[in-house]
Amino acid sequence: MPHRFTDPWLDFEREHAWHPYAPVPAQVAPLPVASAQGAVIRLTDGTELIDGMSSWWAAIHGYCHPVLNRAAKRQLDRMSHVMFGGLTHQPAAELIRRLVDITPPSLDRVFLCDSGSVSVEVALKMACQYQAAKGQEGRTRFASLSRGYHGDTIGAMSVSDPHNGMHSLFTGLLAHQLHLPAPPMRSLGPFQSSQLDHTETLIAEAADSLAAIIFEPVVQGAGGMRFYHPEYVAGLKDIADRYGLLLIADEIATGFGRTGHLFACDAAGITPDIMCVGKALTGGMMTLAATLATDQVAGAISSAEPGVFMHGPTFMANPLAAAVASASIDLLRSGDWQGQIRRIESSLTTLLEPARNAPGVNDIRVLGAIGVIEMEAPVDMARVTDVLLDMGVWLRPFGNLIYTMPPYIATAEQVERIVEAMRALAGLVRG
Repeated sequence: MPHRFTDPWLDFEREHAWHPYAPVPAQVAPLPVASAQGAVIRLTDGTELIDGMSSWWAAIHGYCHPVLNRAAKRQLDRMSHVMFGGLTHQPAAELIRRLVDITPPSLDRVFLCDSGSVSVEVALKMACQYQAAKGQEGRTRFASLSRGYHGDTIGAMSVSDPHNGMHSLFTGLLAHQLHLPAPPMRSLGPFQSSQLDHTETLIAEAADSLAAIIFEPVVQGAGGMRFYHPEYVAGLKDIADRYGLLLIADEIATGFGRTGHLFACDAAGITPDIMCVGKALTGGMMTLAATLATDQVAGAISSAEPGVFMHGPTFMANPLAAAVASASIDLLRSGDWQGQIRRIESSLTTLLEPARNAPGVNDIRVLGAIGVIEMEAPVDMARVTDVLLDMGVWLRPFGNLIYTMPPYIATAEQVERIVEAMRALAGLVRG
């Protein structure tokens, strides 16, 4: 831990905490946070950092938003939790109503669960139960896009990229899925439908064993921050329909406006059979996710043995989280989120473009409130942390990617400072 942080609890934390994607002891000391407000994280020594990450893409309204805080406090006085098995409550009903209203048409059944990874597990199980209910018991595998990422639980890992992702260590543990070619990166030219020819050939050959195609629409997140054409999404839907597969859209990272559309599937004009949402669902206040399905999927599962969907998280439909999620959705819809995204996109495009031809930079790309500098060499977090502290910005690069997904409320000045930090890190990497 840098000497500047002298909080008495830090020594104990360092000895006993195990942080994500980190060894013990941690090689890069985590920064101690005292509070957060708006788009700013305040460290225990008073240092303020503009948050360029939205706490892993979730805190779209910023921190301590009074609307979300009030919703949590009101619900806390009524009940923080009650089981959803055999019971129900208004916060869940209100959230379900909002989700049905804002998601693509026909996603009329909502299964509220704990986290993004769990929502993916739920989707995979739904697809398998659906196929079994239709008399296709042999359809238990999944097709997924290379360079994709769907979470860190067992099923989610199996449909994530097995080579370029984070899960190669667990190859022997995971089910063998069909990994399709990664979609070509989006270009300015027209979409070529032939891009899907090889994908369709692979699916046709394995269709009898496949339950569904799972994919991240338009943006592949942790697998490389890759943007691809919405027409590719529409093509996947056509292929899935032709071969009797369900289409599962993982909108955990892209949902709730991040790409410039409320959901990335909207850009393609398609309704998937199953959709996963999470992260920004509660505005980053607490964990909650949902798996939405069509009545066709739910009806088939319910009409065959065992007659129920076989999943039930303990904290499913947590009333406290559901109340905050409804408030977050209302806040998003009542505000000018599209204007916010357009402003951030314009600023990121203008401010990042000068770095395109800088030494060591492989690519610059922007979509909605997502900005990426792809480097030729990996980023060393141990080297960049001090630079970020000095510049008053928080970023979390991974691999060779320096990227930002700022809160929608970030001001023009804050976005400018985020980009300044990104360009400084790029200079450090090539240096």
